[in-house]
Amino acid sequence: MSIIDPAQMTQRAKILAFATMCVGMFIALIDIQIVSASLADIGGGLSAGADETAWVQTSYLIAEIIVIPLSGWMSRVLSTRWLFSISAIGFTIASLLCGVAWDINSMIFFRALQGFLGGSMIPLVFTSAFFYFQGHQRVIAAATVGALSSMAPTLGPTVGGWITSNYSWHWLFFINLVPGIFVAVVVPIVVRIDKADFSLLKGADYFGMILLALSLGCLEYSLEEGPRLGWMGDDVIRTTVWISVVAGISFLWRSLVYVNPVVDLRALKDRNFALGCFFSFITGIGIFATVYLTPVFLAHVRGFSALDIGLSIFSTGLFQISAIPVYAVLARRIDLRWLMMFGMSCFALSMWNFMPITHDWGWRELMLPQALRGFAQQFAVAPVVTLTLGALKPERLKLASGLFNLMRNLGGAIGIAVCGTILNDRTNLHFLRLAEHLNSGNEAMQDLLQSSRANLLASGMDAASVPTAALQQLWHLALREAQTQTFADAFLVVMWCFLVAVAMVPLMRKVAPPQAPSADAH
Repeated sequence: MSIIDPAQMTQRAKILAFATMCVGMFIALIDIQIVSASLADIGGGLSAGADETAWVQTSYLIAEIIVIPLSGWMSRVLSTRWLFSISAIGFTIASLLCGVAWDINSMIFFRALQGFLGGSMIPLVFTSAFFYFQGHQRVIAAATVGALSSMAPTLGPTVGGWITSNYSWHWLFFINLVPGIFVAVVVPIVVRIDKADFSLLKGADYFGMILLALSLGCLEYSLEEGPRLGWMGDDVIRTTVWISVVAGISFLWRSLVYVNPVVDLRALKDRNFALGCFFSFITGIGIFATVYLTPVFLAHVRGFSALDIGLSIFSTGLFQISAIPVYAVLARRIDLRWLMMFGMSCFALSMWNFMPITHDWGWRELMLPQALRGFAQQFAVAPVVTLTLGALKPERLKLASGLFNLMRNLGGAIGIAVCGTILNDRTNLHFLRLAEHLNSGNEAMQDLLQSSRANLLASGMDAASVPTAALQQLWHLALREAQTQTFADAFLVVMWCFLVAVAMVPLMRKVAPPQAPSADAH
């Protein structure tokens, strides 16, 4: 098959090719979080503990974060068409294997395989959007990619919770089979962007790839396990951090001096690209950290089931979808920088609306902050894609896109790790502060204990056990309130990240909204 000039393609052919690739990207992205609300069910089905089951998600993230920056080089070797098709085939087979996993070790291995094979589809969609579309159509394509990349992790717990409650956790993976086969079959037929160049295999920076994989793999492991193991107080975490730092510095040096680096770090010389990577990092923190915090709050504080958690956070996705046409209209008339500033500000405001959180918050109380966050995500992510990648030359776009997408996933990983640490450390702090006021001089506490004792006696409990049981109830009550206050602390940290981003938006170069089809519109 020969390469087709996009100018010679019909609009229907462009949309079909782009939409098919978007399906592949969406299933790869949604699988990051689709298991998050169902880990207890998976662990129960595979007879695994909570620590082991956490690796069902961690292994996917580690593998995906390694392959994303390599996707640009691989697409130049294999071509976009065949890399995407091979990735879709491998992702589909790995999904099938996850669904039939016989123990926790096989599940972790298959999930890592799934993440590695599916990860390369994500940045390829970003580059393809700028190949197929010009002018204002690029803004629409970027808005679509931005919406999918932020909406998929948000919808993951909802979809996963519904599937697990109505069917079984196995269908979290079997659901990928039909769209995976569709993408694997259709992409080779309709996508003709570039040709394979196997000559790039000679002289490729294989040592740089090893350094990159070591650095990112150890970093992701440290971020995932650090909050649980006490960070640098644990020997394994200390080792992986040092390996990540040394390998990372070595990779940076090699990428700057090697003739054909696997990742184009020189693209960071472009101010918009460098700032865009920073904004991608911040939006990664916001999207993944809040998708992590809300289900954990609903599960630990409220005791919600997987389905209830999914339904409680569903409003975020709905409001993001409703924001797409609004953004498309405004992007024609308003500087994309100001739309991005609006989106970042709304995201910060949504975090502020999480601050009054109490132990009895459910879907009604979460509606406003989540709706605001969903609307904000569209305005925060889509302009970043256009402003960051739209101005790069085609020959640099593939390698740079991997770095751009890597920053979003790194932001998510770091955001989740920081929030996990906050939940661990600040809970103890708040509990001790509450405990200071729980003394014999506290009349409200004495009334509560007296009421608890009366209720326990009325329930038929042995009188000798009642005082201890009443104190246990008081302890659980204090812990619940301490946990709730800690979630407010975590949302506050995310809010400050977005306020910093808002202040930095004017540093980006002004880019007028494209009005006419032109290769140089950005």
